[in-house]
Amino acid sequence: MKGYLTTITVAAISLTLSSCFLKKGNKARALPDDGQLHGVAPTARQSMQPPVGMVYIQPGAFHMGPNDEDITFSYSNRNRMVSMPGFWMDATEITNNQYRQFVNWVRDSLAFKILFGSGINKEDTMAVDWKRVATIKYDKTTIEKLNELNLAPDNRLYGRPGIDPNKLIYHYEFFDLPEAAKRENADLPVSNFVIKRDQKVYPDTLVWIRDFSYSYNEPQTKQYFSHPAYGGYPVVGVTWKQAVAFCNWRTHIQNSFLERKNMAIDGDYRLPNEAEWEYAARGGRTNSMFPWGNYYLRNKKGCLMANFKPGRGNYAEDGGFYTVPANAYWPNDWGLYNMSGNVAEWTASYFYEGSYNFMADMSPDVRLDAKDEDLPNMKRKVVRGGSFKDIGYYLQVGARNYEYQDTAKSYIGFRCVIDLAPKWKK
Repeated sequence: MKGYLTTITVAAISLTLSSCFLKKGNKARALPDDGQLHGVAPTARQSMQPPVGMVYIQPGAFHMGPNDEDITFSYSNRNRMVSMPGFWMDATEITNNQYRQFVNWVRDSLAFKILFGSGINKEDTMAVDWKRVATIKYDKTTIEKLNELNLAPDNRLYGRPGIDPNKLIYHYEFFDLPEAAKRENADLPVSNFVIKRDQKVYPDTLVWIRDFSYSYNEPQTKQYFSHPAYGGYPVVGVTWKQAVAFCNWRTHIQNSFLERKNMAIDGDYRLPNEAEWEYAARGGRTNSMFPWGNYYLRNKKGCLMANFKPGRGNYAEDGGFYTVPANAYWPNDWGLYNMSGNVAEWTASYFYEGSYNFMADMSPDVRLDAKDEDLPNMKRKVVRGGSFKDIGYYLQVGARNYEYQDTAKSYIGFRCVIDLAPKWKK
């Protein structure tokens, strides 16, 4: 793209070549010259603390798949036992406020490159002076200077200048590790596995109208992402590709901070695969239909346990007409909120009807990084959890569904996971 794109951190593969010194802080300690094996750590820098807003999901085993009759008779998710490693997961779905931080970061970095970027590498994110960014006021005078980000004159209401959401583009780069791991690619240069992408980041707010024919949802289109009253509600209108870009950005701001503090770089944020999602949703209840157990959608007091479509369509009966705050209702036994209902959630996994028949029983996953020109069935991603518009069947932790990776919906959001060293286990 043309120089105005934001460039994000490049996930690199590095091989540490150790000599006879072990780093300890900013000092180097010589190893004893005694002819014995002592080992050399890649770094002695301090690692980060447990991530904010996440809970640790302990390693274990569970029965993956349905715990009730397959009413569609699709046989696309047969029950089988699998084992899972530990990982950290967001306690709630990513909220509008959290996703807005991403959108504003992209906007601010692009604006900085236009206003103050003379003589700097336009693709160097580290060249952004965030103290100077804080001085930018998006008033009429400033916006008029941001020609490359502005709405075209024909797209303005009453001729007022404004930033075009379609021009908020996030550029990121990463290594395709699965491709590099193939034996036939062992002798190819590393550059063959560097993937560069540009992704629009602003949510599609028109999904509220598009998803419900002959229905009045214009207030949600105008207010859901922009009004502060919805700040703690789950973000929607985000494609799978936008969710992946968000995870990359979240990794970038974390690692940029760790580098400034001379701390060790930790894991990458990512979308959970469907096995991780189901394992976490069960909360240790290996054969339960729902995160809260069997068999009912109400507790003993008659209260509905999630935000969905109760009965024959009394949407407000569960306390929410559309979505509800991301931390509403009761969490499961691992402290995760709304793993069933509210909004369905993207996973990293490719949806293939027969994948349960050949997946490994140790941390199973099936991925396919489809390109824009690939066939539609190659772009299907697993969606889990059910939403405010779904009946109770789709709230089951073993129920599978899919959506296309470049499609946004008013009822699909996401949450992140990260793999950290076991020492951060609570």
